Amino acid sequence: MQTTYKTAPGGGRQSRTMSSLSTEPVRFDTKIAVLLRADLAPWQRLNVTAFLVSGLGATLPEVVGEPYEDADGVTYLPMFRQPVLVFEGEKETLRAAHERALGRALPCAVFTADLFATGNDRDNRAAVRAVPTADLDLVGMAVYGPRNGVDKVLKGARMHP
Repeated sequence: MQTTYKTAPGGGRQSRTMSSLSTEPVRFDTKIAVLLRADLAPWQRLNVTAFLVSGLGATLPEVVGEPYEDADGVTYLPMFRQPVLVFEGEKETLRAAHERALGRALPCAVFTADLFATGNDRDNRAAVRAVPTADLDLVGMAVYGPRNGVDKVLKGARMHP
């Protein structure tokens, strides 16, 4: 059995015990989390989550694993290498989490209520750009970083049911 270490973003280490017989799960020193406003409709929760995590995958290559391949050799796109945890909270919880994420300089994606009325990326970016940080009407955010840092950002949020 061999243990390897890789430096995780934020300076922490992520360890993996390698063995052909090992069934132990890989433990990560980092966390990917999505926080959704509790009053969203089900279709909005799904849409917001998909948009938010796309930002992390597009800008943080270390969160993306290797491509998949089935037994017939057909290849599929890679996905995140670790679980995405989804949380919910009230508007105030989201605002506080956003402030803490910015204060910790953690990579963060935001989705505002204004984006439900737009239909393309250019208009989405313009809608966010038009509003000062403190006035953003957040309905969701995604954050990535060291596990303990993300846990502190999410203080007051609860796991999505």
